[in-house]
Amino acid sequence: MYPRWPYVFTAEQKVRKYTRMKKRCDWCTGDELYVRYHDEEWGVPLLDDRQLFEFLILEGAQAGLAWITVLRKRENYRLAFDQFDPEKIARYGDKERERLLSDAGIIRNRLKIDSAINNAQRYLALLESSCSFSEFVWQFVDGQPVQNRFVSRKDVPASTELSDKMSTSLKQLGFNFVGTTICYAFMQATGMVNDHLTACYRHEECRRLC
Repeated sequence: MYPRWPYVFTAEQKVRKYTRMKKRCDWCTGDELYVRYHDEEWGVPLLDDRQLFEFLILEGAQAGLAWITVLRKRENYRLAFDQFDPEKIARYGDKERERLLSDAGIIRNRLKIDSAINNAQRYLALLESSCSFSEFVWQFVDGQPVQNRFVSRKDVPASTELSDKMSTSLKQLGFNFVGTTICYAFMQATGMVNDHLTACYRHEECRRLC
């Protein structure tokens, strides 16, 4: 028996076909989790203090690793770190440190775990002394996303003068694992800079979110 022609796609098949046809930044191809993160989160301007804090901790955890490694462990991180509640993390002591070091669901690096606890304490101190965390980090781009127009991934910098300034300011406040490369990745992820390539369908969508 011959199939019907023209072939009739199911609704699910149409969605999959449309998704495959979209032009994306080439760093996210080949992994469904990466594609979803690229399409829904990366480059979207983020103003929520708690979510910004989460990204800062995760970007620090990524240091020396591929982002997909952290992305695959993000739900485990949320469970291990009390949904990234800075007030709870700031009170972690030796018992919690040992628990985290034995948790295979996260990156078991003592320096990175200690950094998360320290940064939670510094985060709370910042809120008490001045402004919201959102106001603090967004000041480095004057409250508006930088709209870059990179054509190729090789054009995208690892850091900029703005990430240098953010890194220096955070370090002066006592934060750690906040080097300029980590800060720039943080800025990209949270939409402070729009680094979707110009051919990527998300470039224009994120630009319109300003």
